[in-house]
Amino acid sequence: MIEVRFRRRMPEKGAHAVLAGPDAAPALRLAGFTGAADEAASHHDASGRRVIAAGLGTAPSPRTVREAAGRAAARAHGETRLAIDARTLPAALAAEAAVGAMLRAWRYSRAPVPATDEPPPPLLERIDIAVADKRQAGAVWDMLRPGVAGALLARELVTEPANRLTPHRFAARLRELETHGLAVEVLGRKALREAGFGALLGVAQGSAEPPCVVVLRWKGKFEAPPVALIGKGITFDTGGVDIKPANRMWDMRADMAGAAACAGAMLALALRRSPAPAVAVLGLAENMLGAEAQRPSDIVRTVDGTTVEVIDTDAEGRLVLADCLAWTAKRFRPRAMIDLATLTGSIVVALGHHRAGLFATDAALAAQIAAAGEAVDEHVWPMPLTEGYKDELKSDIADLRNCSPRRMQPDACHAAAFLRHFAHDTPWAHLDIAGVEAREEDEPLGPKGATGFGARLLDKLVSLRFEMPEE
Repeated sequence: MIEVRFRRRMPEKGAHAVLAGPDAAPALRLAGFTGAADEAASHHDASGRRVIAAGLGTAPSPRTVREAAGRAAARAHGETRLAIDARTLPAALAAEAAVGAMLRAWRYSRAPVPATDEPPPPLLERIDIAVADKRQAGAVWDMLRPGVAGALLARELVTEPANRLTPHRFAARLRELETHGLAVEVLGRKALREAGFGALLGVAQGSAEPPCVVVLRWKGKFEAPPVALIGKGITFDTGGVDIKPANRMWDMRADMAGAAACAGAMLALALRRSPAPAVAVLGLAENMLGAEAQRPSDIVRTVDGTTVEVIDTDAEGRLVLADCLAWTAKRFRPRAMIDLATLTGSIVVALGHHRAGLFATDAALAAQIAAAGEAVDEHVWPMPLTEGYKDELKSDIADLRNCSPRRMQPDACHAAAFLRHFAHDTPWAHLDIAGVEAREEDEPLGPKGATGFGARLLDKLVSLRFEMPEE
């Protein structure tokens, strides 16, 4: 990660940025800077140093500070050091400037070096933030930094091409989290078969790459059932026999963004030594075409014994999550289960690329997920979850269908109704993050590409709801 330092005075080296509102210094106002929340401008001073002004608007908030710092970091592209003047801000807001700058300055670390004579521009290595209260700002940053680290891990994983992040290579990457105090367990094909993961194994049977389930555990500081995070980890999704169109299929390397976000959240909990016991269960597989690929009309049996008629092999994520939810509920008896998945195109039709769809069986849990999302700029929107949606999944030859055979139907709601069955009596929420797992263009809180959506939200949720033992 980029080094962040808080100090009382602006350093001499590096690009300089000031975060200001309409009361900006006269020199900035004379240059035409108004301090509007979406404004950023830069120039070089007499010494050749880049000077950046980023607007906070009339009422600075954590969000406007993050975005202003992100715009400053974008303007500092090609610099190795950036100094941000946040001395007019309270310490808590000044620490948020580090969040915004870090998220925007991130670049994929494993990108191949281009075969060109011109060297790539240097990356930002250090951010200095000038603050009025160095100690207090640093203490706030110590609580925020783990969530940023988790989001950046998720971005790295989502950006990896599918031939470099097969299910077992993904698992190997996750084993590296043991160095941060997480316990890592990997269930291979044999263990999955013995545990009854019939739905997950059905999805994976068309691929030469074997599936696995990775379990990440954080012990916490008190004895209690863990909060459980369940992630869809389809490392590449062709759609199977119901194959997807070629256009944009390359984006299907990101069909494991739910698992990546859960892994990032677990890293955040470990880095800040969260007192809450937590577990993440990540179902990793490829959905490919092959001689043994699953067919529409196949029937699979899940961990809890439910039989499922496969209507569409491209509705594979809910099959993987079904097994993971049922197994997690049975093995860990968690306080709550929250699953994340790039699950349906219909949620993108409903909500676009602005919010994730939120389905939940527990009103308090749903409210705190929404509050956590607002706090970290990972916004969600509540969606309906009524019995009528499950009625559409009735099958003549099995307990459930994995989706409705009707073409014009609310698939996101049907998928949630399907998953609800496997949560049983455990308080449960489902986040359909299709559409928010990647950006189509550069934005203040990140460059084009993977967002890491969910990692910071889940970390914030745990801090809000699960860090006290139940009475």
